[in-house]
Amino acid sequence: MAASNPASLLLQKQLRDLMKNPVDGFSAGLVDDSNVFEWNVTIIGPPDTLYDGGFFNAIMSFPSNYPNSPPTVRFTSEMWHPNVYPDGRVCISILHPPGEDPNGYELASERWTPIHTVESIVLSIISMLSSPNDESPANVEAAKEWRESRDVFKKKVGRIVRRSQEML
Repeated sequence: MAASNPASLLLQKQLRDLMKNPVDGFSAGLVDDSNVFEWNVTIIGPPDTLYDGGFFNAIMSFPSNYPNSPPTVRFTSEMWHPNVYPDGRVCISILHPPGEDPNGYELASERWTPIHTVESIVLSIISMLSSPNDESPANVEAAKEWRESRDVFKKKVGRIVRRSQEML
């Protein structure tokens, strides 16, 4: 972690803060101690949701101009959710580039701003797990199942949660 550009220094500070003051619901650390721009994050499925008790791993990749641009987040654990692409990439407004939405779905105020931190990003992902948005899905099949076959969706997520627990 020897790099000393502004993004690197900010990420080092956010990591130190999370180590000193852990936040309920997730843990975070570096994929490789020599690269502060790649983080491993483990999200614990939020209580009283379909994902309750699951352990979901993700990689958070930060651009060199962080915090001016958002990181990307990709689940490496199996995930079935309307707002997670089949390849694991998370699709939530705060991870979209700052400014106006070229498609007109989001307000600029809902998109990335440099005030976000690793903590606020992960808390937004935990919120996403609690409340799927099927209006603008990343995974059309999961959204369709969420809307039209809720019991099938619940069973699929239940299997994923059980498998995540077995991976520990």
